[in-house]
Formats: sequence, structure tokens, C-alpha cells
Amino acid sequence: MEDWKEGKIISTPLEAQMKNSYIDYAMSVIVTRALPDVRDGLKPVHRRILYAMNESGMLPGKAYKKSARIVGDVLGKYHPHGDTAVYESAVRMAQDFSTRYPLIDGHGNFGSVDGDSAAAMRYTEMRMAKITVEMLRDIDKNTVDFVPNYDGSLQEPVVLPSRIPNLLVNGSYGIAVGMATNIPPHNLNEVIDGLCAMIDNPEITVDELMKYIKGPDFPTAAIIQGHKGIEDTYRTGRGSITVRARTDIEEMPHGKNRIVVTEIPYQVNKARLIETIADLSRQKVLDGITALRDESDRTGMRIAIELRADVNPEIMLNNLFKHTQMQINFGAIMLALVDGHPRILNLRQILYYYLKHQEEVVTRRTQYELDKAKAKAHILEGLLIALDHIDEVIRTIRESRTDDIARASLMEKFGLSEKQATAILDMRLRRLTGLERDKLEQDYKDVLETIDYLTDLLSSRDKLMGVVKDELLDEKKNFGDERRTEIAEASNDFTMTDLIPDEPMTITLTKQNYIKRMDSADIRVQRKGGRGVSGMKMKDEDYVWKLLSTSTHNRILLFTNKGKVYMKTAVEFPKSGRTARGSALINFIPGLAPDERVTELLDIDAGDKDMKYLLMVTKKGYIKKTEISEYKNINKNGLIAVRLNDGDRLVTVLAVKGDEEIIIGTRQGMAIRFSIGDDEVRTMGRATAGVHAIRLSDDDGELDEVVGAVLATDKDIFTISADGNAKRNKSSAYHLQGRNGRGVRNFKKGYEVVALVAADDNDELVGVSEQGITIKTKASQISSKKARAGQGVILQRLEDGDRIASIDVISSDDDVDEDEE
Repeated sequence: MEDWKEGKIISTPLEAQMKNSYIDYAMSVIVTRALPDVRDGLKPVHRRILYAMNESGMLPGKAYKKSARIVGDVLGKYHPHGDTAVYESAVRMAQDFSTRYPLIDGHGNFGSVDGDSAAAMRYTEMRMAKITVEMLRDIDKNTVDFVPNYDGSLQEPVVLPSRIPNLLVNGSYGIAVGMATNIPPHNLNEVIDGLCAMIDNPEITVDELMKYIKGPDFPTAAIIQGHKGIEDTYRTGRGSITVRARTDIEEMPHGKNRIVVTEIPYQVNKARLIETIADLSRQKVLDGITALRDESDRTGMRIAIELRADVNPEIMLNNLFKHTQMQINFGAIMLALVDGHPRILNLRQILYYYLKHQEEVVTRRTQYELDKAKAKAHILEGLLIALDHIDEVIRTIRESRTDDIARASLMEKFGLSEKQATAILDMRLRRLTGLERDKLEQDYKDVLETIDYLTDLLSSRDKLMGVVKDELLDEKKNFGDERRTEIAEASNDFTMTDLIPDEPMTITLTKQNYIKRMDSADIRVQRKGGRGVSGMKMKDEDYVWKLLSTSTHNRILLFTNKGKVYMKTAVEFPKSGRTARGSALINFIPGLAPDERVTELLDIDAGDKDMKYLLMVTKKGYIKKTEISEYKNINKNGLIAVRLNDGDRLVTVLAVKGDEEIIIGTRQGMAIRFSIGDDEVRTMGRATAGVHAIRLSDDDGELDEVVGAVLATDKDIFTISADGNAKRNKSSAYHLQGRNGRGVRNFKKGYEVVALVAADDNDELVGVSEQGITIKTKASQISSKKARAGQGVILQRLEDGDRIASIDVISSDDDVDEDEE
């Protein structure tokens, strides 16, 4: 209570107190611990370590000293924090895989790129690296300011003179409060070239500087992908730089391949990388790795990844880049302290502040040397006066009872200063010889020349910056080396097609819009008349009605009952087994309306690359020809492909050149052949309905409908009925007529036709029934000796109530297997 009465207790809101205290703490972390100074690129702990080593005489040419010794000096004199933090900071400056130009020469176990920690400080030894001498050069010539240490007993530098542009050369990493820095290391030659260019042209731009400084140069080398991340970093101070491991593909016996990694991205732990690859291999994310070894030794890094013979090494490499740290994004944030304040700097600003620091260092050093030269000249002037009157000087000294009386007498008789008089009293007799006099006169002449030079230097900024440039070029000559990190052209982000092999696939689409892809090999070749193999499990009233043979890398156009079209790559659809149902299309096409269903699939990458048009045939007998270029840019919401009348839908979409002939088949067994040239089918825009292709009949009150269309080529025409019969005819069996005719009889009356396809003896017919039974039969097994209007032969035996839903054609040279259930 007495303290309260005397006003010693101050009442303050807790919120305000916490705010002020936290701000003080945050600023302390920012300024005195976590962020580097833009001038020397060092945090306080690193600066104190190097300064303490210099003060202790741990120079490059001298013996190594125990690490514990320097850690103790730093803790006791300058850095009252934990010994672990000091030692780890020193260790990092000694690691050639962490620091581009190590500042400490370590002796002993200083860790490894595998993440092994350094040995205890009592076992390791260290001394300054040769380049570190340049960081501290001229520190005793009043080049930088000194401040009291934490207890006021010693002085420590605020910043080092740093004749090496350390902030860019070695980079920096640190997390403060509310901010972080992550500056990548660079090549010394390139940085000095950029600095010299800025000295020559102070108005130089960032883009012009990038002609000299190509990009980061990491101690672990590797490869930077593209220039965009570098340009963003240099222009704005922030950027994401993609760094990729250096790899080679080596051939092995028996058709196998081996991926060899010789360089990994900066700050990646090699042992953890290998462990990740092994885990992903066990999980089958990276399927096909048969052996994984770390073959690194003292000659260099080497990780060997052996692959199965059937694995494409390029695709495996892409998967390694995607799923592991063999490729990383280095998030650059060029944040540093400028006059004690944190700032994000672009490349030009970093170089500008470094040159400004060097200008100040050289100016202060020159002034220091000028003051020393003037002081020396002053003394020499006194000595020369004494030599000119040596007898009188000797007499005066002999007549004086004390030094002070002698000093005063000399000052009075010869007009000397106190320092000059003291120097005369301290002069040895041997300097009275003629030779010594000549030497004094030469020294005086030399020092006057030095004074003139230094005075001239201080009076001209251009000459001063010339000295800075010359010194930088000396550092380049002494410590510069070749770039390690290669900068390659950018590779686009990985797509699904980069990560899987290009293999034949079969896509199935059900009536209720469930889709999947499966290996074509899952559907085995059978002889005609077989029962097929079990297909996907269906919900009630669902069945496969579209089958498309394609390849995993091909682009698929999906046409809907509303006349829209969407585009997907085949690999984007889920891969499933033969009996799996698949996934709902709405999962892959977000723009699909609730009442919208995909009714037709087209492989746009299959066939002749000279195809210029898309030809669309609808159920109600309409045909439309549109340039394929109108379907190139399809966004996720799709495009209007065709205008459909009520109750109509797309049956077939073909990629064509525009001058071919087409054969269209109907459900009631009719077929028509006509030209699709502009005289019959003119080119139309996307949102049109087309023209009549065939006049559909109305038998027993049921209107006929189109079930398929193929181009008339050298291939034979296969007509398939719902009950599993197949008929084969030459395309010449269908005579050419005009568009919108009734056509000719193509199948025995009374049978329901479900598909019309074109194939030759090298092709296979792949069929799917409504109950999910699949069959794959060689086209060569179907006889071509049947009449055009006949019923053909049995292609697939069906269970009671089952029907053929879809037929497609694939090319294959496989041997025929025996029938199997």
C-alpha cells in the first residue's frame, strides 16, 4: 500500500500492456536475431562469430582451434544466448552443401547432406576461411561503427566492412515475427559483374542487371526450370523458383533402365528423399521400381533407381518430380534490414545498398589513412627541422634538467608541436647519419604524395567508386568460380499425360452416365459365337451403350443430349477393372446439368491429322458438317456443338476431311450412301441443326431411327443386330445416291440393328451387352460371303433377355484365345 501511495504502481489495461510488450519482443527478434543486414548479409550471431574468430587470431594460415573455444568466446563476450544456437550457426557457415562460399573452415564432422548433425563442439575444430578475411578487412581502420556489447565491457561492430557481397552470394534464411526471409545464394562472379555494371551505370534497370546475374547458384547445383520465378524475384523481391534434380537414364541388360540422380535441389535431405521414394514404391504410387540404392561416395552424389523392363523411364522420372522432392519450389523472399528496418528488396535495391555501404567503407578508410598520413608528415617535418638545427637541438636538450623542460624549450625555440618535440626526444642517434637523413626526406616525400592521392580520392566520388570496383574485381579474381546450377527452359506443369504411359484403353459409358476406362487387354479375344466374359455390375435398368477404343493420352470429346460438347483427356477418367461400374460423369464435368447426359464420345486425336471437319449424324436422320477448329477451345462449361430438335440425339460424330462418302444405317435395317462434299452437305456453324441425311420409314406405326454411320473406305462394313448377329459386306455393296433418300435394305427384315462399324481383318470387334457381358472377336472370323440384306452369323451368344448395347473397333495383332466364361 505504501508503494501505491508513493505512485510506484502504475495502473494500465492488460491489452495495452500485452500489445506494447509483444511489439517490443517482435522488433527485438526482427532486428537483433532473425534478419540479415543488407550491407554484410549477416545476422548478429554470424557477425559476432566471425568477429570473435578474428579477435582470437583464428586466421586461415594458422592452426585449427576447438569449436567450443570460439562458442565460449561468442557467448561470454557478445551473444548471451544458447550455446547450441551459436554452434549450429557456425556449423552452417562451414557446410559446403548449405553455404555457397563457406565462411568457416571446419575440421571434423560437420554433418552431411543426409541430414546427419555435426559432432559435438568439443570434437570439431574450425578457423576462418580465406574469403572471410575479406569480410573483415580494414575493420581496424574506422570503416564501421562499434557499439558496446551486452554488458558494456567490450565493443562490437554494428556491421562488417564486407568486401564480399555476402547477402546475395551466400543468401540467407530466417523466420522473424510476422515475416520471414529466404534469399537464394548466387555466383560471386555474376554478382560482382552486376555490381560493376551498376557502378558504370547507376541508372541500370533490373532487366539490364539480369544480363549479368542470371539467377541463383545453389551449392548443391541441380537445375532451375525456367526464368519466370527468377524474374519475379528480381523485380519484386518475391518469387517461386522451380529447382529440379539432375538425372541421367542409363540402359541396363535385358531391356531395363536405371535413373541416376547426381544432384538434388538445395536444402533437400538426401536420406529422407530416398526414404520417400521407397515408401511411394511400396504404396504403388511409383510402380515399377525394382531397386533403390544410395551409391554416393567422396567423389560425388549418386542415387540409383532401377526400373522394370516394361516401365517407361521418362514417365517414371516425371512421377518422381511430381511426388518427391526431386523437384521443389524455392519460395524466395528477399527481406533484409535497411537502416534497422525490414524491407523487401528487388535485385537493384540490394546491389544499391551494398555499393552504398562499400562507398562509405572506402570513404572512412581513406579518411583514416589520410589522417594517419598527415600525422606522419607532421612528425617527419619536426624531425627534418631538428636535423637542420641538430647542434642547437642537442645543446637545448643537454641544458634541460627534465624531459618536460626539454620538450617545452624545443617547442619554443623551433616552433614545434608537442608531438614533434616528443618525436625529437625519442629519436635515436643513428638517425643523425647522412643516410638516415636521406631516408627521412624520401619518407616525407612519399607521405606527401600519399596525402595528395588520398585528398584527391576523397574529393571525387567517381574515383572513389573506381576503387570500390577495382577491389571487387580483385575479389572476383581470387574467389570467383564457375556457375554450378544450370538454368533450363521452363517445362509446363505436369499433366496427367506426363505421368502415365500412352497405352491402348477402352472407355465405356452407361445409359445412366457412368464412365470408366480399362486396359484393352482386359477384354480377351474370343472366337465368334462365344458367350463373352462378365462385364461391369449394373444397377437396375442401366447398361453400357457406348464403347470407345482409344489411348490414355488422347483427347475425348463428349457430346450431350442438349447438343453441348465437353473435352477431357482419356486418362482423367477412373481406371477400373472389367467388372467395376465406373464413376458418375458429373464428377468429371462440373458443368453438366441434372437432366443432361452424354450420348456420344469421339477420340479427337485418333486417325488422320488432316481431318478438317466434325461430321454429326443424329437419331432422326440429320447430318451436319462443321470445321473442327471451332471446337479447339473448350472450357470446363462446354460449348454448343449442335442444335437438336425435340427427341433427337447424336448417334455418331466423325472427324472427316470433307470430301468423303458416308454410309448411314438405321434400326430397321436400311442403309444409305452419299457424298459429304459441299454439294450435298455444306459447312455450317456450331449452333445449327444440319440437313436431312436419310428419309426414315414408319413401319407398323414405329418411326425408324439412325443407329450408326461410317465412312465408305477400303474397310468392310459390319452390321450388328441386337440379338448378337453380325453381317459383313464390302462398302461397294452400297451404291452411291443422293442425300435424303430411303436407301437400300441392309439387314434381314424383322431384325433390330444396333450398330454399324467399319473394320478389316487386322481389327477386332469389341461388344458389350446390356447386362455387361463383353466380347472381343477378330473381324477376320466374320464371313464376307453373306448377302447385303441377310442376317449374317452369330457374333455373341446372349442370355435370355440380354441385348447387344454397343460395338466398337480396335486394331490388334494378338493371337486368338479359347472361349471362356
